[in-house]
Amino acid sequence: MSDTCDCDLCKGSNCLCEGYARFFGTLGNTNRMHIIKALRTGEKSVSDIIQLTNLEQTCVSHCLRQLEENGFVTSKRDGKFRIYSINKETIEPLMQLIDQHVHTHCIVECCAKH
Repeated sequence: MSDTCDCDLCKGSNCLCEGYARFFGTLGNTNRMHIIKALRTGEKSVSDIIQLTNLEQTCVSHCLRQLEENGFVTSKRDGKFRIYSINKETIEPLMQLIDQHVHTHCIVECCAKH
């Protein structure tokens, strides 16, 4: 990812466009959304997430790495395990707004099409 952008909107300054694409790309994966949904109910280990989502361990680990790299989740050590939680400062409030939007616009439109 470059530090500057040549598009007319950014005029060579630090470009938020690539950051936006990375942010929304992180949300644009169903497996990562299942993991976010699971973590919204509280801290979980990888084993807990696997049990709740029925995803393979390698998939969960890969998704958690991307979620953590982009600040969606945090982790802490608990003995030999890592415990994951959603970023309560930014991501949880954002998910509440997204919930409202999805329930108002996306689910209604989806169901109306069928």
